[in-house]
Amino acid sequence: MSDFDLMRASEQTRDVVVVGGGAAGLSAALNLARVRRSVLVIDAGEPRNAPAVHVGAHGILGRDGISPLELLRLGREEVVSYGGRVVSGRVAQIHRDGAAFSVVTESGQRVRARRVLVATGLVDELSDVPGLAERWGRDVLHCVYCHGWEIRDKAIGVLGSFHQALLFRQMSKDITLFRHIGAELTDEQWEQLAALGVAVVDGEVTGLEADGEDRLAGVRLASGVVVPVQELVVAPRFVARAGFLDGLVPTVREHPMGVGEQLQVDGSGFTGVPGVWAAGNVSDVLAGVPAAAAAGVTAAAAIHMDLLTADAKAAAASRAAGGNAFSGPVEAEVSRRVLGVRAHGLEQFFDGGER
Repeated sequence: MSDFDLMRASEQTRDVVVVGGGAAGLSAALNLARVRRSVLVIDAGEPRNAPAVHVGAHGILGRDGISPLELLRLGREEVVSYGGRVVSGRVAQIHRDGAAFSVVTESGQRVRARRVLVATGLVDELSDVPGLAERWGRDVLHCVYCHGWEIRDKAIGVLGSFHQALLFRQMSKDITLFRHIGAELTDEQWEQLAALGVAVVDGEVTGLEADGEDRLAGVRLASGVVVPVQELVVAPRFVARAGFLDGLVPTVREHPMGVGEQLQVDGSGFTGVPGVWAAGNVSDVLAGVPAAAAAGVTAAAAIHMDLLTADAKAAAASRAAGGNAFSGPVEAEVSRRVLGVRAHGLEQFFDGGER
């Protein structure tokens, strides 16, 4: 959809604007559209797992190994099939606009929304070792659940993470832990690595080596020594994409495991700010694709219930303001006296016997 189309879409107030069109955002939009909520997804087109397009997205029941870009394409089609809208754009700011929100894109377009779901994901901040970023998502990886099976039985290097050395030892007997500039290992950790047959290399890592077919061939140390590996596992710092929420939602907080920063939400994805939910990696940096999608579904249900409650209260207030003579309790009593059991649709059981 063009910016012109987005401007036309902004002429009405949407029930929900979803910021971010990944697994969480599209799952939420799909479920909201299916319960007849007007929903608009604004997506910048920068999925976190795009570099893994040739590796595939894994752990997705019925779709294991699908290209992450194909998964999103299918998701967008499903949202649109139920009347949802998906547009290209990057949200720059969200602020309150009366009883609703004004969502502003970097191109200056504005969309009004009664509720907002933030599903912008995260940024993987890699170590500054030369070559890591260029090979990220190919043979420089981080998630055993996402890519472990695909690199099983290969020579795998692990950059500075004892935890990941344990994780990937399950996938291969040929594991080398490069201590790099990481923390000292405890005696217990040394003993466990030795018992598992994990090699440990001291010294700072200064680069990567590739073969003639541009496949990872080794890790270069400051000493000049090159240690052969076929895959390298790293531990990025995960940082939520939430800068555009400044002034609306409290700042991101450190993950309990110290692996990055994320928005704080409750079990439904509620941020604590009325009208604003978050789902996916922006609020759970360790969530894989299935978990992110599930969080989107959960948030969608909470948002729909919140809107239902608001709509019911507004309808009751409007009815009372219209001068109706009967209050809720009086209306119920009149109904009981006039209709008796039929007030609840039970007359079929009391007018001549069971049917």
